[in-house]
Amino acid sequence: MASLQNSFAFSLFFMTLSGFFVGNLGQDRKDYIVYMGKLSEVSGYSPLDHHHNILQEVLEEGQQSEQLLIRSYGRSFNGFAAKLTEKEREKIARMEGIVSVLPSVTLQLQTTRSWDFMKFGEHVNRVPTVESNTIIETVEEGSTRVAIGHGTHTTSTAAGNQVNHVSLFNGLAEGNARGAVPLSRVAIYKACWLLGGCKSDAILAAFDDAISDGVDIISISIAFKYALDYTQDVIAIGAFHAMQHGILTSQAAGNNWPSLSSTVSIAPWIISVAASTIDRQFVDKVVLGDNTTLTGSAIINGFDLKGKMFPLIAGYQAVNLNSCSMKMAGKIVLCENATITSAIEPLGTAGEPQVTIMKSEAVRDVDAPAVISFSSRGPNIITSDILKSPKALLSNIRAETRYAKFNIISGTSMACPHVSGAAAYVKTFHPHWSPSAIKSALMTTASNMNATSNPDREFAYGAGHLNLVKAIDPGLVYEAFEDDYVKMLCSIGFKPDKIKLITGNTSASSCPPDYKGTAKDLNYPSLAMFISGTDKNEYTFSRTVTNVGLANSTYKATVTSPSQLTVSVEPNALSFKSLNEKQSFVVRVSVKTSPQQEVVSASLVWSDGVHNVRSPIIVHYRN
Repeated sequence: MASLQNSFAFSLFFMTLSGFFVGNLGQDRKDYIVYMGKLSEVSGYSPLDHHHNILQEVLEEGQQSEQLLIRSYGRSFNGFAAKLTEKEREKIARMEGIVSVLPSVTLQLQTTRSWDFMKFGEHVNRVPTVESNTIIETVEEGSTRVAIGHGTHTTSTAAGNQVNHVSLFNGLAEGNARGAVPLSRVAIYKACWLLGGCKSDAILAAFDDAISDGVDIISISIAFKYALDYTQDVIAIGAFHAMQHGILTSQAAGNNWPSLSSTVSIAPWIISVAASTIDRQFVDKVVLGDNTTLTGSAIINGFDLKGKMFPLIAGYQAVNLNSCSMKMAGKIVLCENATITSAIEPLGTAGEPQVTIMKSEAVRDVDAPAVISFSSRGPNIITSDILKSPKALLSNIRAETRYAKFNIISGTSMACPHVSGAAAYVKTFHPHWSPSAIKSALMTTASNMNATSNPDREFAYGAGHLNLVKAIDPGLVYEAFEDDYVKMLCSIGFKPDKIKLITGNTSASSCPPDYKGTAKDLNYPSLAMFISGTDKNEYTFSRTVTNVGLANSTYKATVTSPSQLTVSVEPNALSFKSLNEKQSFVVRVSVKTSPQQEVVSASLVWSDGVHNVRSPIIVHYRN
């Protein structure tokens, strides 16, 4: 009996002690991502073992790395996520072979009509055998049933099968819902949870798996609250390694509202997607007791009250009341703001106010496309790169069956899969094109936008509005490869040792000491410059284009610019004798007078009479 009591006492002591160690390990610890760059190609190298060794090196005696390692990245690039104290984080950050140590944070989640609006009809040319072997990856809530439906919506927009005769609430937005490449395959990687949000370590794991699994396009409608340094941005990190493997990443520019430099998608190896209207909008009407009709946009209403009037009560009267209470039953509750209050206020003198809510209507928007107010703006290198219509988007997400089989969602999240689908569509015609070639094709064939309706100009709509039909035959493309991005990173201050880790290139030429280039020298399809009163007023851009149109062709340059700018192109004609031939040219932009507006835009178009290859030119003037 005594022996049993002693045994019980020891067990209790052991469990208490174990609890002490676990508690000690968890004290003041936060989730961090340790990014180590490209995966080592040394024979026998084990990323997992290496990660455990790093952790063990910074832990105190008796602590085990297994208890702290969250996940190991070792399929497509190198790194791991772990629970670390600040002291441990600092130690690891100083170690050789570490690019960056960044906190694992929670990121934010950011079509019966839209494809037709872009003149991308149901019977466009396709390459079925290639399309059916094209894989689009989405980083979302996973492939199982989800509460919000954000991922189902974005995935079906990019690659959903056609579903005929669909509508919301039996008639609204009626049409055939379909994705851009319905024959393609989708791979959905879970990185988001209903309550936990989208953790950055899980997003990086999705990139690690997707690249190794061999996807063709990565679509990610997730973003940080603000732009980060490339080595602190898990999407920029994952997308860089995707680019190394020939995979283009498409990302939502963000819903941070219309202030300049509000975009969160700034890496040039990513295609950044803004949001626009389409030629259909939904309006809602409220009819007051005196027959005054108020028109606006709200949550889409599918209930038909058939014109019956109901008593109106103010929102403050409903505070803490059960919706089934006698005080609220059979009434319409007014959620007040300044505009609504001024319109409704006269009713207060006419006894008990009466109102009715009309069923939502779909009407034609003659001003479309226009950039939506919430869509984040550049500049960086002209971002957002391209514009897509996501507003009032009906897609084949299955919603709660008591209400609707389909759903409408707006946001750059919904714009992003349009571009992802478009990129996949271009890739089916050109399977061997580089990510930058596909991006260039989408940008240089985009439809020009009306600057009057969009005062932020290219910083709002990028290269223009997506045009898939033209994108499969762009004529010329601007390509940038890993070495070009490395030079850009060198020009903005990245150290050679970090670049060697990121790229896996151990040569001393990672950042040539004599390299004098700047970020504007990246072979990008747009040309942007920032000037102030103290800056020089002339800038030179060197660009190279690759012929993917007609073997024997001559392109002539046409410049459109306002009076404040002088733009010249040398040479002003490019002659090609074969496909894939490259030609270079120089663009000189001079600012003659201080612009009155903050953003001044021009454009360069190379044309052979068949193709028109357009690049925006932007001057951002700051006092």
